[in-house]
Amino acid sequence: MKKVLLKIDGMTCSACSSGLEKYLNKQDGIINATVNLVMNNVSVEYDEKKLDIPQIEKFVQKAGFESLGIDNLQKEEKKKSREKYKLWGFTVIAIVTLYIAMGSMIGLPEIPLLNMHTYPVNYTIALLILSIIAIIMGWDILKNGYKNLVHKTPNMDTLVGMGVLSSFLYSLYGTYMILTGHHEYAHNLYFESAVIILFFIHIGRYVESRNKDKTKEAIQSLMMITPNKATIIRDGEEKEVTLDEIIKGDTVVCKPGEKIAVDGEVIDGITHIDESFVTGESIPSKKEVGSKVIAGSINYEGTIQYKAEKIGKESTVSEIVRMVVEATNTKAPIAKIADKISGYFVPTIIVLAFISAIVWLIIGETFAFAINVFISVLVVACPCSLGLATPLAIVVSSGVASKEGILIKNSESLENAHKVKTVVFDKTGTLTKGKLSVSKMFNYIENTNETDSEIIKIVASIENKSEHPIARGIVNYATEKNIKLAEVENFKNIAGYGVRAECNGNTYLIGNSKLMKENNVAIENKLQDEEELESDGNSILFVAEAKKQEENNHNYKLIALIGVKDVIKDSAKDVVEKIQKQKVNVVMLTGDNEKTAKAIANSIGITEVIANVLPKEKAEKIKELKQNGLVMMCGDGINDSVSLVTADIGVAVGSGTDIAMDSSDVVLMQDDLEKIPELMKISKKTIRNIKQNLFWAFFYNLCMIPIAIGVLSPFGITMNPMFASLAMTLSSITVTVNSLRLKKLEYK
Repeated sequence: MKKVLLKIDGMTCSACSSGLEKYLNKQDGIINATVNLVMNNVSVEYDEKKLDIPQIEKFVQKAGFESLGIDNLQKEEKKKSREKYKLWGFTVIAIVTLYIAMGSMIGLPEIPLLNMHTYPVNYTIALLILSIIAIIMGWDILKNGYKNLVHKTPNMDTLVGMGVLSSFLYSLYGTYMILTGHHEYAHNLYFESAVIILFFIHIGRYVESRNKDKTKEAIQSLMMITPNKATIIRDGEEKEVTLDEIIKGDTVVCKPGEKIAVDGEVIDGITHIDESFVTGESIPSKKEVGSKVIAGSINYEGTIQYKAEKIGKESTVSEIVRMVVEATNTKAPIAKIADKISGYFVPTIIVLAFISAIVWLIIGETFAFAINVFISVLVVACPCSLGLATPLAIVVSSGVASKEGILIKNSESLENAHKVKTVVFDKTGTLTKGKLSVSKMFNYIENTNETDSEIIKIVASIENKSEHPIARGIVNYATEKNIKLAEVENFKNIAGYGVRAECNGNTYLIGNSKLMKENNVAIENKLQDEEELESDGNSILFVAEAKKQEENNHNYKLIALIGVKDVIKDSAKDVVEKIQKQKVNVVMLTGDNEKTAKAIANSIGITEVIANVLPKEKAEKIKELKQNGLVMMCGDGINDSVSLVTADIGVAVGSGTDIAMDSSDVVLMQDDLEKIPELMKISKKTIRNIKQNLFWAFFYNLCMIPIAIGVLSPFGITMNPMFASLAMTLSSITVTVNSLRLKKLEYK
């Protein structure tokens, strides 16, 4: 068994991808085919003894699409899209068509020379031309409906296509009769039905396409997180090369401020590296000889050399991309009720329309009567209201949600948010603010009036010359407290330990406990304070001072311990309580260390904590939790992208990375966790509205289809396509009005 990922051209909607997937899975030799509409590709598992890639590509071609070869998931050049202009053009066509056909019915001024009664020929020709333009613009919908019919997988596109063409052909017959003098046929033209149906479907396709392209670009842009070039050592000389030129075993040099080019192992040097895009941990990781480094992470201080181990598709970044794409492929969308029913509804209506026409011909009715019945059945059963029942309610609720700062990107998320059994939170940047700040300080200066603020002033002034994240946290804290910085001299960075500098005439050491021990600074009597800060999830800065006259004797004294940690969001505790009150389990899932994670979880009321997990392990944990019901995952980083896609509902905070936001189903635009319980309430009321819509949609069909068939004709009650179109319109109006009620509902 082999597996190949092929790039596909020609897919415009979910109906296309569904049709291609069903067709490929029917072919002998294909074990499993999964089409990814977002990435425009198909993953095919096949028996290499029966098939090869060219044969699979022929199947794709027979299904009506084109294979562009193996998909390497590289970033594509953005093509200029004409879809926006096409939509504007379609809008103009639809408005003009409705105005000509129905404007006079609602009292609008008539267009000269296009009056139905006075100039029936002009009226008819104008509608004919407009409908032909609309059919050309919506040809992809008709073509897709035809392809699915041929492949024995008819869908709603098939029924819509048949209804559109039937209305058009019947109107074409009416046009012929009008041109031959039978002007009364002007009342039996249904060109506007064909135009409007195609127009509304095209709007839905356009929105779907925009969301798909944005997500695809975000996933592909993740491949660009690594630098374009790197410095390697070959034959004893440093040489700048592109990433493609790096081979396994090369010695790569990374200087302060640069990104790691490929995955590897440090062979020389000491530094701290920001790997938060993978681990989620806000505090940089120390790297020394033997440590592993990850492509795309940022080197903060020391120069290191590392041996290239994983390049190209083997890298961690490529693995994250692959997992995101595979998770998108394998994530089973919860099918809408209308889609489930359409699998039976569409072929049933088609057969019913044909049978009805044939039966009336056998009975002895005219061909015109039989055609009238055939078209009436297709038109009255055209699933516009059925198709509108779910998405219209979703659109209205999504609009209401967006005003509240909740961007909902797909209907499944809104449909299922109220069914969630577990809400999983990432820690850094989600429950916390994602930036380091001073949380607590112990001041050990005796017999002076030196305040905590004065110590912070000294430390922030010195750390302002460092690019280390902890240093930036101290400086930002001083800025928030309006503490002015002092002049600093003789600053020196001591890689892996801390810094040394002069300020206000004295010399200071600021760093970890190793720096203190190296300089014989007594810290043993402060172990209790150190443990207190550590147990609360802090990174600890030791601050030692040597008076100017004492420096030569290396007489440094410990003057402060400063605890620095990520700050918890103000709303976090309240949100957790609200979710738990709804009998929903809350879990923290983080790449950070367990001690820090548990300290934060305890402070906001989360009892279940899963820590020290990498992106792939996060996704596995999500899968385990899904066994107990629907899972909502809330995160903000690149390291969360796989688990956001794997979860039933992925929620990204607005301050997060592009890949996190575009891998998610919901984005909290205002970075407000309070919106999660609100999302659940909106979902509950939306589902109630959808069920009402489906009732009305089926109610009309159940009432009107028997009349369209002609069951009541012995009693003088019949239906022609005009009334069929009117009934179809009324069902759509009912669904629309009911959906608009959602705008007035209170969710808070």
